[in-house]
Amino acid sequence: MMREATLQGKQEILETREVTLRFGGLEALNGLSFSVTPHQIVSVIGPNGAGKTTLLNAITGIYSPHGGEIFFHGTPISRLKPFQIAALGINRTFQQAQLFSNMSVLQNVMVGMHPKTKAGFLSGALHPPAERREEKKIRERAESLLEFFGLVPKADWTPGHLSIAEQKRLEISRAMASEPELLLLDEPVAGLNIRETEALGELIIRLKEQGQTIILVEHNMHLVMGISDWLIVLHHGSKIGEGRPEEMQKDSQVVEAYLGR
Repeated sequence: MMREATLQGKQEILETREVTLRFGGLEALNGLSFSVTPHQIVSVIGPNGAGKTTLLNAITGIYSPHGGEIFFHGTPISRLKPFQIAALGINRTFQQAQLFSNMSVLQNVMVGMHPKTKAGFLSGALHPPAERREEKKIRERAESLLEFFGLVPKADWTPGHLSIAEQKRLEISRAMASEPELLLLDEPVAGLNIRETEALGELIIRLKEQGQTIILVEHNMHLVMGISDWLIVLHHGSKIGEGRPEEMQKDSQVVEAYLGR
């Protein structure tokens, strides 16, 4: 089924059609097709090596599929560069936080806005006054995100002085700085304790409530089942199940491959 008639008529924001990606003789993605509708949390789950992170890398242009196509608002994006895809409105986080260690927390978020700005966020000092006005807007946007993610007290810190949970929130803040239509989260609660996981899960739900569309790759099944609108289950690069969380919990093939471990 194609997302239950595209979730009652909502237009697809992302669609993959028969996407195949190989590394040598290994098919990391094998004819993968699915769609994502706006304002949903779609979680991609599966055992290690199932192709989950590879899928995110294909969507963001790090890898180019060997077959099939990926569409964003109906436009093919598989041959675009990562910076072009980011400029269209897709941004992501990584399993290991990719933060600028020599920048402050605030600056890390500000630099995340560069796909949306006409000039670099530090150029205001060199090209007043228009760029300075733009930098002021960038700073205000960054400060708003730090407030949302509870990082204002540590705005002047460098990332190395943050806890792992705070680094995870900072990376999501930076990804959100460019105001993406589609946010990809790659194992955002890996390494977090139960309380930190619950807190970050609540923030992810709040992002969705504000209209954000999210693709979540995550091994923490308690979190996945608690916040997802839709699940896509991968195994050896192929989709073996798709549906609402309560449906996937009862799918015998899915349970055998993953959920029942």
